[in-house]
Amino acid sequence: MTRDRLGGWSVCQDTREAAELVVSELVTNAVVHTVSRRIVCELHDDAAGVVRIAVRDEGCPDGAPRPSAQQPEEEHGRGLLLVSAMCSAWGAQDTGPGLLVWAELPRQSDDRDRGARADDAGRTHTGTRGTEPDRTGGGERVWV
Repeated sequence: MTRDRLGGWSVCQDTREAAELVVSELVTNAVVHTVSRRIVCELHDDAAGVVRIAVRDEGCPDGAPRPSAQQPEEEHGRGLLLVSAMCSAWGAQDTGPGLLVWAELPRQSDDRDRGARADDAGRTHTGTRGTEPDRTGGGERVWV
C-alpha cells in the first residue's frame, strides 16, 4: 500500500522502496512493543521535497523507542537502526497516551510525471490498523 500510494504521487522507486521498509519497521515496532489496539500510519508528501512517515500508537510500557546495539547472531532489534540509516531524520514524540514515531526521506520524483506533482503538493494519506475505523480528522484513511 505504501509503495502504491507514493507511486501515485510520482515518488521515485528508490524512495518508495525505502518508505515501504521504514513503514514496515515502525508499524512492526508499534505492534510488538506496545499495548496498542489501534495504530495509525500516515504518509505525507510535502512541497519541500520530503516524504514524512508517521506511526502513532497507544503506548509503550517503557518509554520512547531507541536503537540498540545487537549481536550479529540476533534476529531482532535492528529496526530503528535501519530507520536511522535510511532516513534524513527521525524521532519520537510522546502524545500521551501513546507515541508518535516519525521519519523523513528526501523526495525524488519519477521523471514520467513531474507536472502532476506540482498540482498535488502537500498531500496526506493515512492508514489505520485497529478494531474499528477512525473517521475523524483530515486525510484519506484506509485499513492496513
